[in-house]
Amino acid sequence: LVNQLPEANLILLRHLFGVLHHIEQNSGVNQMNAFNLALCIAPNMLWLPSPTGPEEESRSTKKVAMLVQFLIENSAEIFGGDIASLF
Repeated sequence: LVNQLPEANLILLRHLFGVLHHIEQNSGVNQMNAFNLALCIAPNMLWLPSPTGPEEESRSTKKVAMLVQFLIENSAEIFGGDIASLF
C-alpha cells in the first residue's frame, strides 16, 4: 500500500518515520518509545472528515495511534532497511 503512494508522499513519510524511528531507538534515554510517540503524533496525522462525538473520535484516535506505532516499529521493513542512513 505504501508503494502505491505518490513519490512525494512516500518520501515525506519515509523521512517522518525515519525521524520517529530514530527517536524510538533512543527511548532508554528519552522515554519516547513507539507507543508514546504514536500517542503524541497520531492525532495530527489522520482524523475523521466530519465532526463526530467524543467516543467516535477517541476510537478513531486509538486506531490511528496503533497504525502509527506499527509504522514506527516496522519502519525499516516498510520504508527500506537504509532508513537510518537518512541521518
